[in-house]
Amino acid sequence: MTRSENLSADESAIILERHIDAPIARVYAAWIDPELMAQWYCPDPDLDLRVSGDITEGGDYTISMGPHDVVGTYRTLRAPTLIEFTWKWAEFDQPSSLVRVELTEEPDGTLLRLTHTGLSGEDDVRNHSAGWVGCLDRLPGALAA
Repeated sequence: MTRSENLSADESAIILERHIDAPIARVYAAWIDPELMAQWYCPDPDLDLRVSGDITEGGDYTISMGPHDVVGTYRTLRAPTLIEFTWKWAEFDQPSSLVRVELTEEPDGTLLRLTHTGLSGEDDVRNHSAGWVGCLDRLPGALAA
């Protein structure tokens, strides 16, 4: 895979764009299929990763990365181009943030644009940026499996 990536951030948001060498339907499935998500959705491959939830608009989900849980609600599911969901670390007393994943079909794969807004400061932005880059580094392996 040729990695083509753009990352921008401010004090409360991340925008990450990456080309994925896979068809748009397969990339979309990687974001909503718990079995597929469990192969890539944590930047640390050494942590036990479990994904569960109601993958419908308004449905809740839980992603367990070792001892850490992320919880949220799916707000928009528009196959195969848009997924939007809230994001909250269960162990921290912070408000939910919002993740928007936009997929665009390209001749040689899919352009993925991830926007994560509502983060609580520079440290939160830095940590989530590193986390999303780490997750997306693992995504091609899950798509190839």
